[in-house]
Amino acid sequence: MLYWLLKYVFPGPFMHLVNRPEVQGVENIPRKGAAILAGNHLSFTDWLFTPLASTRRITYLAKAEYFTTPGFKGALQKFFFTSAGQYPIDRSGADAAESALNTARKLLDEGRLVGLYPEGTRSPDGRLYKGKTGVARLALETGIPVIPVALIGTDEVCPPGPFRWRKKKVIVKFGAPIDFSRYEGMGGNRFVERAVTDEIMYELMRMSGQEYVDVYAASLKKGVPTGTRPDADRIPQTMAG
Repeated sequence: MLYWLLKYVFPGPFMHLVNRPEVQGVENIPRKGAAILAGNHLSFTDWLFTPLASTRRITYLAKAEYFTTPGFKGALQKFFFTSAGQYPIDRSGADAAESALNTARKLLDEGRLVGLYPEGTRSPDGRLYKGKTGVARLALETGIPVIPVALIGTDEVCPPGPFRWRKKKVIVKFGAPIDFSRYEGMGGNRFVERAVTDEIMYELMRMSGQEYVDVYAASLKKGVPTGTRPDADRIPQTMAG
């Protein structure tokens, strides 16, 4: 109930008025049952515009810190993210990647739409970066199709830096579900997982028109070589990065 209030009372109407979001391919969202929504990640507003365009509630895995901040501000923050359908996960510790995947499996088993950002963090410059293979592992192990979601313009709505909401048009594209059943039983094979991830990223590149960069965005932001963390290629992106 609270989710629909956020969508149709606030901030949904405000976003419709200011940003005039154009939605394409909404018919690709199944009317019922689980699906994985894999999107490009340009802005923290991506997780607001995608559910706004969807005919069903989408659950994103969110940093646990959003739910544990003390005080009145923390209580409001927890209320907002819970109402919006976000699900907290602990991203600290050596088993963070596996824990996040287990949570996503649980939500998919419940028949939910689960939203992930394969890039692992927001793009630092508007280009599309190499995807992490957690989304591929999830798709291969569950047999659930992946719906690519391309957002255009959200980086102009809220550019990096001090918070400001600009009057820029946003386009949300839902692509046709990608079926990876041809790889059945091959979950855990890192070469297959990389091929599946690259196929998803190629579709996002085609839909969004972004330039593709074959490095991890997080590594670029930190100025460190890719692959320095053993599980770096497995961690599915949460709501915000």
